[in-house]
Amino acid sequence: MELSPESRGVAPGRGRLSGRKILVVGGGQAQHGDDDVPGNGRAVSILAGREGAAVVVADLSLELAEETARLVRAEGVASYAVSGDATDESSVQRMLEEASSLMGGLDGIFMNVGIDGGVRLAGTDVDTWERVFAVNARSHFLAVKHGMSLLPDGLGSVVLMSSTSAFSAAGEVPAMSASKASLTALCLHAARENAPRQVRCNVVAPGLIDTPLGRSGGRKRAARSGIGIPMGRFGTAWETAYLVVFLLSNESAYITGQTIVMDGGRLIP
Repeated sequence: MELSPESRGVAPGRGRLSGRKILVVGGGQAQHGDDDVPGNGRAVSILAGREGAAVVVADLSLELAEETARLVRAEGVASYAVSGDATDESSVQRMLEEASSLMGGLDGIFMNVGIDGGVRLAGTDVDTWERVFAVNARSHFLAVKHGMSLLPDGLGSVVLMSSTSAFSAAGEVPAMSASKASLTALCLHAARENAPRQVRCNVVAPGLIDTPLGRSGGRKRAARSGIGIPMGRFGTAWETAYLVVFLLSNESAYITGQTIVMDGGRLIP
């Protein structure tokens, strides 16, 4: 079955984020082999630019962030690269300040940060648990704590990156499941506190997505074969990106405090 232009990342932009200023945290892309597809952070960065936004790409690696920013600039918009540690409070504050300074303001934030670690409860030590929670939960907490107040009334939007592992133990990585599940509760608080200003917060929870990291995971885990997905395939990073762009745009102005699953029907009972 041939995928749509949107699913393949070749559809033209429609100006859906025209004039917006977006920060993508985790927009760089490490190499995991012979991968010819973008990761979620890179796809969101490029699509946001294609839809008319200025984009700051943040990553631990400035070099990887700049690679993505270069691809965004090829869409004909301004894009900048910054580096920082999303688990460190002072670093998060600095990234937010730099992004706002570079673009002359900030309208939206996408947090594309997450790792896994440990196998089953018996195979998860305390250090691994703490490290996974620092990356998957603390980083998002710091972003909403310090970032949402910078967003303009009536326009601001934050999107947090979760996973269908938040709703399933099938992956046998309890630290990943628990940390990602915590984002739903964090989102509820952020959405409620900022609703009077019409500044929104939502969560995206993808299933199995064909990204470089996803392919690497597939090589390590036979269970990530895609068997059992009703739609019969992995999703694409571009499909993740279209959902994130929708939530960053004014098209979703009355949606806040929600966790949206995109998994090809994999969690259907």
